[in-house]
Amino acid sequence: MQVGWYDRKICRVRDLSSGDTRIFLELEVRRLDCRNCGKVKRERLDFLADNPHYTKRFAYYVGRRCRSATIKDVAADLRLDWHTVKTLDQQYMQAQLARAGRPGPQVIGIDEIAIRKGHTYRIVVSDLLRGRPIWFGGKDRSEASMSELYVWLGAKKSGRIRLAVMDMWRPFRLATAAHAPNAAILFDKFHVMRHLGEALDAVRKSEYGRLAGRDRRYIKGQKYTLLSRKENLTLDGRKALKTLLSANKRLNTAYVLKESFGQLWSYEREGWARRFFENWRASLKWQRLKPYEKFAEMIDRHWDGIAAYCRLENKVSLGFVEGLNNKIRVIQRRAYGLRNEDYLRLKILTCMLPEL
Repeated sequence: MQVGWYDRKICRVRDLSSGDTRIFLELEVRRLDCRNCGKVKRERLDFLADNPHYTKRFAYYVGRRCRSATIKDVAADLRLDWHTVKTLDQQYMQAQLARAGRPGPQVIGIDEIAIRKGHTYRIVVSDLLRGRPIWFGGKDRSEASMSELYVWLGAKKSGRIRLAVMDMWRPFRLATAAHAPNAAILFDKFHVMRHLGEALDAVRKSEYGRLAGRDRRYIKGQKYTLLSRKENLTLDGRKALKTLLSANKRLNTAYVLKESFGQLWSYEREGWARRFFENWRASLKWQRLKPYEKFAEMIDRHWDGIAAYCRLENKVSLGFVEGLNNKIRVIQRRAYGLRNEDYLRLKILTCMLPEL
């Protein structure tokens, strides 16, 4: 660049110093006249943020505040414009992603989240070994949307995936089998147990509809008492559960079967797990528990994806995906919903990354 002349300009830059967020620094910034393009250029200073009125240190301070507070609250506290805080927060999250680097996962967890009402879904993929979300995208829960992940990773990194944890949604399985042929498919036990909980609730509803009068009082309002694990109940909840199971034989049988099914995930050999499941399925005979019979048929159809957990190399933490979903819901509720999908994407991808 040829320089015709240069001068100095005094700029006031917002900085974070001595704990006072309202301090300004006065900088002399050189301006250069380019003869090639005819424009005036200003020298680039590495310690300034993308918005030249703020330093990177101040931008990162704003980003750290936005991890646990809303943009509105941070803007009011720091006396900044709402849009300025959002821009600085985006710069902070982009710097976090740049430091984390491009992922090359070996074990992934796949799930979907609703970003707004009307069954509008996006897919979230996590690296279960490193404990961080790595991809947010797609237009729905279709196979084409799921395939976008593997296109983004590339054929080489997709081939290195050895395990994919997901629910029993067919498009996820088909896309994974097509693009990650070396990956074993494992169905998340939390989704499996949710189906069993729905079967138990169907039995509760049928019993409530079958009974009349005073006999209903033991069942009414006890949905979550039945669905909760016994060790998670309060003292009053355990008393209500004991009374309910003593008063209704079918619900007692259904509850015992639901509690015992969790033993399936403790086996280390597929043969032992299969024997347990066949015995559990045989115990349904003559019990007149149609929802449970349908659940057993579903497990039988998807057995390969459940038995994969018996292998020692597949003993990974399956609670991360559900924990991430809860964290995403907190992010959405804190902001009363996020309309900007790119901003939501940055929030999700950086929520497990360390602070800068």
